[in-house]
Amino acid sequence: MKIFSNFESGNIHIVKADTPNDIQITIPADNQTEISQWFHFRLESTSQEQHDFNILNLAKSAYPEGWKDYDVVASYDRNEWFRIPAEFDGDTLRFSVIPESGSMYFAYFAPYSYDRHQDLLHSAQSHYACELETLGTTLDGNDISLLTIGEPAEGKKNIWVIGRQHPGETMAEWFIEGLLLRLLDETDTVGKTLIDNAVIRVVPNMNPDGSIRGHLRHNAIGVNLNREWQTPSVERSPEVFYVRERMLETGVDMFLDIHGDEAIPYNFVAGSEGIPSYNEELAALEDHFKQALLTITPEFQDEFGYPKSAPGTANLTVGSNWVAEQFKCLAYTVEMPFKDHISHADALYGWSPARSAAFGNDMLAAILATHSKL
Repeated sequence: MKIFSNFESGNIHIVKADTPNDIQITIPADNQTEISQWFHFRLESTSQEQHDFNILNLAKSAYPEGWKDYDVVASYDRNEWFRIPAEFDGDTLRFSVIPESGSMYFAYFAPYSYDRHQDLLHSAQSHYACELETLGTTLDGNDISLLTIGEPAEGKKNIWVIGRQHPGETMAEWFIEGLLLRLLDETDTVGKTLIDNAVIRVVPNMNPDGSIRGHLRHNAIGVNLNREWQTPSVERSPEVFYVRERMLETGVDMFLDIHGDEAIPYNFVAGSEGIPSYNEELAALEDHFKQALLTITPEFQDEFGYPKSAPGTANLTVGSNWVAEQFKCLAYTVEMPFKDHISHADALYGWSPARSAAFGNDMLAAILATHSKL
């Protein structure tokens, strides 16, 4: 029996793996931090034999509440990712599996590989209205890639969508894949209408270094990009620095920052009600967008989510808050679950890549329903 994590986004530490009935492992922290939650590893062992896993020390993980009612994601072919029931006692997550094949992958959520990221970028650029551009490089030397869809022109709105500031929130790039597939489908009038009336700029992966390293929330040197928006730097957070510089050049009329939440088993959005310039006009825009999304898909709800910030108390280092205040525009953080959207639970797959992509597809219709009011 062997356990591997020597691959892209792999992350696990073996405490004990002498026998299949008592496998003990822990989750290493993001580089230069104490934040641990993302795991991704491969088991190579005897098929048709029960293997009992214990992930230890989770009381000290980044989000201990995230393990309650969480089921592990697994795959044999790295294409179909299904759920394995797990139990959490407050410190140890336990799950058992009888592998059907000799090799099997496990992860916190279905990974979105750097190869697939490159495929997404270069497939998108084949559309007549899409341009691929490298804004700069990360600290590990990876590309900070921007897709611009639509020809800039007077009167056109500037819509920005970014994902994976927190790299372990891989559902964000699955979501963006679904959004782009619809936007660039020449038979889809939602996408065609948006391209005719707006310029959509998309950063599918804000944090390729963290994605490759197997981090949950940080870049190569342990910086949380979603706390860098007021004063980013090339030395600490080039990912935010270069994207922010381009935003200041183009302007922003609408901004969506796509994330995943470890603990809350719902899809929801977080607005900018705490920013200093929040007003009735912005509140009406937020309500219009939410009502459109509620009408379009039952995968969205507005009952459960984060507490609203009191007036004037927003953290302006957070991407959506900084953008909303800087450009006086509609800016939302979109959250999806690591567990399941329990309003429409799926015992076999939970919240999944396919549902993330479908949610991104639906989100495009909500953007269209709102863009004329921006």
